[in-house]
Amino acid sequence: MADHPHSDHPGADQPGADQARLEQLRAAIVSGDPARSMPALAALREVPAERAVPLLLLGLEQEAFLVRSLSCAGLGVKTSEEGWQALVRAVEGDDDANVRAEAANALVSHGLERAWPLLLAAFRRDDAWLLRCSVLSAVAEHPEADGPRLLELASLAIGADDGTVRVGGAEILGRLVREWGEGDEAQSARSLLQRLQSDPDHRVVAAALNGLQG
Repeated sequence: MADHPHSDHPGADQPGADQARLEQLRAAIVSGDPARSMPALAALREVPAERAVPLLLLGLEQEAFLVRSLSCAGLGVKTSEEGWQALVRAVEGDDDANVRAEAANALVSHGLERAWPLLLAAFRRDDAWLLRCSVLSAVAEHPEADGPRLLELASLAIGADDGTVRVGGAEILGRLVREWGEGDEAQSARSLLQRLQSDPDHRVVAAALNGLQG
């Protein structure tokens, strides 16, 4: 037993070791070097939320957008009220579209019901295709997404200047046609898809035709 002092009491020295590890991660996150910060942020997946969240919030304060983006992703996994507030600030005010997009995606992890008004406002306000595509994807894939919400978001998307965003909207409309049968949402979606057949972007036209065939 002397050779294995921790075998009977695996947690005996753990608090001190954990604290030292957290200090190492913290130092890496605030180092200003993304090559150090990003692995440290990724390592927080193994850390309980109450210890990980303060470090993720520190990551959101860093200069490198990749570090802030990864911090947002982490706050979508380690959910907390403090993290929610930080994500709201990021989606509304970060200078980089990558960060705003990741923040929007992470907000959905807190529940679509709560995130929906913020996502809709961000979609209307922010014309960055990355943010808009992130919102489209996050909402479309969420189990709480219903017909009225999907139709409202898709209707906004197909009016966007960016063709990639319009494709995303057309794909959601096609899903409404397939999954909502003869309901009001499906009828509205079919009508919008018919109009998209004259879209100047051939990808949008293809998505519209595909949706109508569904």
